[in-house]
Amino acid sequence: MDPENSQDGASRPAIYRVKKYWWFIAAAVLLVLLIVVAHFRANAKANALRAGANAPLAVTVAHVTTADVPITIDALGTVTPLATVTVHPQVSGPIIKINFTEGQMLKAGALLAEIDARPFKAAVDQAKGQLDRDTALLANARIDLARYKTLLAENSVSEQQYATQQATVDQDDGTVAADVANLEAAQLNLDYCRITSPVAGLVGLRQVDVGNLVQANATEIVVVTQIQPMSVLFTVPEDSLGSILERLRSGQKMAVDAFDRSVTNKLASGVLSNADNEIDPTTGTLKLRAMFDNAKLELFPSQFVNVQLLLDTVHNAIVVPGSGLQQGASGSYVYVANADNTVSMRAVTTGPGTADQVSILKGLQPGETVVVDGADQLRDGAHITIPQAGAAGAAAAQRPHRTGGSGSQGSSSGGGQHYQRQQGSSTGTANSP
Repeated sequence: MDPENSQDGASRPAIYRVKKYWWFIAAAVLLVLLIVVAHFRANAKANALRAGANAPLAVTVAHVTTADVPITIDALGTVTPLATVTVHPQVSGPIIKINFTEGQMLKAGALLAEIDARPFKAAVDQAKGQLDRDTALLANARIDLARYKTLLAENSVSEQQYATQQATVDQDDGTVAADVANLEAAQLNLDYCRITSPVAGLVGLRQVDVGNLVQANATEIVVVTQIQPMSVLFTVPEDSLGSILERLRSGQKMAVDAFDRSVTNKLASGVLSNADNEIDPTTGTLKLRAMFDNAKLELFPSQFVNVQLLLDTVHNAIVVPGSGLQQGASGSYVYVANADNTVSMRAVTTGPGTADQVSILKGLQPGETVVVDGADQLRDGAHITIPQAGAAGAAAAQRPHRTGGSGSQGSSSGGGQHYQRQQGSSTGTANSP
């Protein structure tokens, strides 16, 4: 065997082995480089996320102020007239005249319709004639009685004759009294031919026309509803009775406002009149009546209204806009804006409120600034920025807002302690204190 060929054959596997190791080394280096690059990219992304999370958030703020806060009870009510009269005739006969216009406001005693009175006028004349006849008989009997009395004193007549004449006088006297009653009844029926309104109020649609034959106590002529004053009946839970009845018994007047169905427009203002004498056991509520003068006819019979009963007013209470109040697992809290453009989460105790603001019993002081818009993205210690337009809006947000064409204050749902109205608020996504 050739020695040279033998050496070349022995060295070739060693070379192959060296090349094979280089491939492993290159693959390992490439893998390490990929891991390093991925690590740097992940760190860069995390840093970017942290930088974005720590970026200032644009919010709207408002100042904590003091104001008078009403304590009210909200309820549902129905406009109920004090008198609703269905007018029926008291005598039968044909209608000869209608004296009202549908929808007309009438005074008590105003003429509504007339029934043909000729038969009743004839009955009156007949009763008068009978009365005159019996009155003459009574006068003659009394003259005879006086004559018998004189003759009895002279023993010219017997006592029995005198007693008989006395009985005749008494009989004629009773007949005259019956004739007087008959005349009064006939005159009353004649008066009933003129159908008048028993109350002052609004006339509805007429149910008869001229020429219709009406029956006594059966035919409906028209309905008259008293409009001024007007009452509203509403119910309150029996748990609310303590404060209400105490004020009623002491003679204290409690203001009541009536709002429309959407609770945006105040229809009328009145006072609480009285309460029912028993609680409805099926609902656990007590019925109350509020009185309104209804000078402009704002309230209409059977109209549905939202009622707001004012129990008391908390003066100089610390208030914030309701939109700044957040709800968490531990209760209510707000984000207080600090001087270094950060926010601090602070737990608060709320009191009575309105639709636009809520009173704070504990946790805030007048002059502090709270976030009222954008709080759902905040965390304790987060950085904020207040746009110029937002600052102007915050100044408006802290002022009480009133809605409605009548300058009415919006209402909110009741249910707080001592009938304090709890302010609804948005629920933030931040961790609650």
